[in-house]
Amino acid sequence: MRTSAVTARLAGLGGAKWSVHLKARELVKAGADIVEMTIGEPDVPVPASLIETTVHSLQAARTGYSNGRGEEGLLDALAERYSLRRGRSFKSENILCFPGTQTALFAVMAGVAEAGDEVLVGDPMYATYEGVVRASGADMVPVPLRPEHGFRLQAEDIAKRITPRSRAILLTTPHNPTGAILTAQEIAEIGQLAIAHDLWIITDEVYEDLVFEGSQFVSPLAYTEFADRVIGVSSISKSHAAPGFRSGWCVGPSDFCEALLPYSETLLFGNQPFIADMTEKAIRDGSEVASGMAKRFARRASLLADRLGADTELVVHRPEAGMFALIDVANTGLDGEAYAWRLLQAGVAVMPGSAFGDSLKNWVRVALTISDDDFATAITRIVDHANNIPREVA
Repeated sequence: MRTSAVTARLAGLGGAKWSVHLKARELVKAGADIVEMTIGEPDVPVPASLIETTVHSLQAARTGYSNGRGEEGLLDALAERYSLRRGRSFKSENILCFPGTQTALFAVMAGVAEAGDEVLVGDPMYATYEGVVRASGADMVPVPLRPEHGFRLQAEDIAKRITPRSRAILLTTPHNPTGAILTAQEIAEIGQLAIAHDLWIITDEVYEDLVFEGSQFVSPLAYTEFADRVIGVSSISKSHAAPGFRSGWCVGPSDFCEALLPYSETLLFGNQPFIADMTEKAIRDGSEVASGMAKRFARRASLLADRLGADTELVVHRPEAGMFALIDVANTGLDGEAYAWRLLQAGVAVMPGSAFGDSLKNWVRVALTISDDDFATAITRIVDHANNIPREVA
């Protein structure tokens, strides 16, 4: 039987990127001693207050159909949050609710690009970005994020790749997998580029609340001079340690949200009321777990960088935010893919950098979200493995 063109466009862009992770899970299930550092699962449970709100909402029969845009209380809470944080006015008509950042990004991309268009994306990138772009029918144009610029997207690098087919620039700040945060000046320059070439700016800000001490987050949504072309996506998955609730949103110009609403309603007619109630509480109360996670992740990243820097030839890029750190493994003589598979044999599962783009061919990504004890064990295994690689390769 024939399938549609979208299945061909997305072939190889799904679970294939997670082969090391899936193999690790298989080995663990079989009894192997593997420290998993592959995915960014929060290291704390969902706060009890949010569970209680969800249960109460279910008991109150908040299980019917929702407004296609989202529940009124949640929309109002998000509008207040963005108005406060971004320093300009947002209303409920600036927001659409979705089940998670991923679905929000999928819908937004479909609203700005289609077959024949191009979307500029920093490389490296989150593993699903290429699929999200290709699902719309557009072509993804990678823009290298260079280590010498701290893996922050530069306007001059974007400008070199803009063509008449360009429709949008997809940003992630704070960034996954690098943990980099765009500066105010860099965002301003990208914004001016978007104005000059009539481009949308889509900004994924899911790690906004996991910024490390000494770093500062600035959002493209705060710039009034190009506010009419910026669309943000986010969720409570990271900030409130609630990835399984699948509760996210997009925020942008009211006319864009109005135009996208029928697509959103076709995709999923509103979010679940009982989850919306929980999300409203999460937004209004703020996160009781984000600060602790940010401190722990920053401490683990420093420990990793200090230990590997002292005891191996591996080089760690220190993140400014988020749940991950990158390790440059080029000095081992292996690329990231080969290194990840070899390290798995030594009892540590990491993600090959190539899963996030060609520019990370010689890197791997490690999650900072495991317990301190497991993290210490993983570092010891990584050090021992690194110091034996020359003999293995030879």
